[in-house]
Amino acid sequence: MRFSSTRRGARLARHLAADRLDALGLPYDSVPTRTVELIVGELCANAVRHGCVSGRDFELQIAVLHSVIRIDVSDARHEQYPPTTAELPPAHAESGYGLLLVSTLATRWGTHPRTPIGKTVWAEVDLSPGAPTCASVNR
Repeated sequence: MRFSSTRRGARLARHLAADRLDALGLPYDSVPTRTVELIVGELCANAVRHGCVSGRDFELQIAVLHSVIRIDVSDARHEQYPPTTAELPPAHAESGYGLLLVSTLATRWGTHPRTPIGKTVWAEVDLSPGAPTCASVNR
């Protein structure tokens, strides 16, 4: 689904992700749904903040394959990719924690070019027992 490159669009994408997972049998208050919500929120916020091109939307795709949830967030900015490793931001920084959160919660994540223009930042959440989730990170 496509969303406007605004904070409201990012919020709607996060809510849609939770709604779709609930329809697939993962309740709103389940750990996997909350984990995916956090990742979707961060990736969509980054698409709005760093990938926005005037007049272009961003796109969210979520797929559940076996025991893995795949999240793809695509934007129209092809020249600006996120760093390949998430690092702790400088002390007292008010931003820069998003990819650190994604790399902590996702089983795998990365980027790839999007045809004909733009990029996709993707993340996968493993649903199998023992995989990292927001519940295990908070402990």
